[in-house]
Amino acid sequence: MPELAFFIGKGGVGKTTVSAAYACQRALHVSSRRVLLVSTDPAHSLADVLQKKLGGAPASIPLKDRRNLQAWEVNSSGLFRSFLDQHRRELIATIERGTLFTAAEISSLLESTLPGMSEIAALLAIQDGLESGRYSDIVVDTAPFGHTLRLFSLPEQFLRLLNFLELSSDRDRVLAEHFGGRAGTRAPLFLQEWRAKIEALQTAFARARLFLVTTAERFALNESLRCIEELKKSNPDLALHAVVLNRVISQPGKCPICRKRAAAERSARSELRQQFKAATLYVGDDPGGPILGTAALQGFGSHVFGNKPLTIKPAPPTTGKKAQLRLASVPWPRLTTPLSFVLGKGGVGKTTVAAGLAYHLRAHSPDPVEICSVDPAPSLDDIFHTPVGDRPVSVLGDPKFQASELDSLALFRRWVDEVRAEVESATSAQYSGVHVDLSYERRLFTELLEIVPPGLDEVLAIFRIIELLGAPSRKVVIDMAPTGHALELLRMPERILVWARLLLKSLAAHRKLALAREAAVRIAELEVQARELSSALKSSRRVRIFAVMLPEPLPDRETERLLAELDRLGLSADAIFVNRIVVSEGEMKCRRCRRAAKWQAVTLADLKRRWRGKKIYAIPNFAHEVAGKRGLGSLTSELWQLN
Repeated sequence: MPELAFFIGKGGVGKTTVSAAYACQRALHVSSRRVLLVSTDPAHSLADVLQKKLGGAPASIPLKDRRNLQAWEVNSSGLFRSFLDQHRRELIATIERGTLFTAAEISSLLESTLPGMSEIAALLAIQDGLESGRYSDIVVDTAPFGHTLRLFSLPEQFLRLLNFLELSSDRDRVLAEHFGGRAGTRAPLFLQEWRAKIEALQTAFARARLFLVTTAERFALNESLRCIEELKKSNPDLALHAVVLNRVISQPGKCPICRKRAAAERSARSELRQQFKAATLYVGDDPGGPILGTAALQGFGSHVFGNKPLTIKPAPPTTGKKAQLRLASVPWPRLTTPLSFVLGKGGVGKTTVAAGLAYHLRAHSPDPVEICSVDPAPSLDDIFHTPVGDRPVSVLGDPKFQASELDSLALFRRWVDEVRAEVESATSAQYSGVHVDLSYERRLFTELLEIVPPGLDEVLAIFRIIELLGAPSRKVVIDMAPTGHALELLRMPERILVWARLLLKSLAAHRKLALAREAAVRIAELEVQARELSSALKSSRRVRIFAVMLPEPLPDRETERLLAELDRLGLSADAIFVNRIVVSEGEMKCRRCRRAAKWQAVTLADLKRRWRGKKIYAIPNFAHEVAGKRGLGSLTSELWQLN
């Protein structure tokens, strides 16, 4: 069995860099090892870090004189479709046998884009690597925390799906067990094979090495502690193997910013050792610039995992001319639309900017304002110093300023309880004085309702946004999930319209059944709401979209891909917020900060050239993390626009 290592963490902590450095270190350490480095984040940046073009299959990555490392950015859609095509016939036949849908209706639904493809594809990729026998090590660079939690829950959900499919596969056998008679045959062979594979995956996950990557920033530490706790609740057999405290300032010199960071990191080391006593603590120094290419990654891997001094020096920005920048002081933008969406790569300050926009709006408007996070790993608690849940609560002592965080699992469980009651009623009724107990249908629906569907966060986030869109005289700011899953959410209204049309067409043939009629009414209502939201997203009078990034190469490239994808969806970002700009004269005396400033200047100049028609705002780098009324007041008191 290959050694499986997962690198998990909040977005923006350097997870991709650290996992790539570890894979290089493993491949170089023993020449006989064959290492597979897999990115399961739908907003990949592995190719950017490796400085190599990657496709939908493992590609060889040369290391010195060796070729025992392969890297793979998983193509979710392609891998998922390949899996469906391989098992389509058996899957359709199984579902048709146990449900009221025909083969043609099931096939049409399978042809549409299903939610949760990225996590399902990630699971398939890991299973493929384990089963191939080609690798001694599989290193997984995961998506940010919220969707990593979903990935680790998938094997259990797949087993529940198999229970449903096995029950669907043989109605005669189940009815015979209930009423007496021959028990019939076992589950189809392909379902037995799936069960064996999923159980093997569960074993591999339980044995996997878990590496938590974090920085000393308080928000990153808080989110790390919360998510490790959640991960252990759902996967008690998982053990944290190591913690990597990344971007450490070991020699701060006289720079005030670096000295504060060094003090925070000393505190973070102590806290991490206390919280994770059984885990190895690794430390990665901050070189002051991006670590790009295999040579730099090899050096960084030796530093972090070989405990050697950091000798690499990030290459200077590749530009032929000095970047000329003009920053003009401007007020924060006033939000005039009912909905505003804030998008960006994890760890760039997306939640902070969303909170800043909402705070500034409330300070200059008599109308109620709500900020809602639909990120599966939200951090509004940290921003407002107030416990925030799925019900709106007042923050900063202002009853007209409210915050909420989507709890998709709690919402799903409440919905399941409602549906379960309806199913009980619909499958047990009186006809002409005779009690009819549809025990098979009830059992089938019970198995189905035990499955937490992949893509739940995106689907229920749409329901929440539809609800917020209908709130009268209220302005709402949506703090989105990191890039890959935020785009999935924005695609969801159009997908819901497709599913609704297919389901309504299928249910029309069964309109004599009370359950089918009730389901059709609900689906028709959802179709109207999805159409309304789809229309609103494309209206500049109803929705504004803001992108947030850091002035660094990796967030810059991901932001470019984000804006291009928004354009393909018929959407557009009103403005780009560039966070943590180094501007202080004191900071500029520090060699590390000067190096960072050079990269920032080049990134900003390139942004200005590429996005001439967009407003580009710059937010200064704060020595402290922005939180509470005072912090948000400081944040929104100063803003620059790139001219």
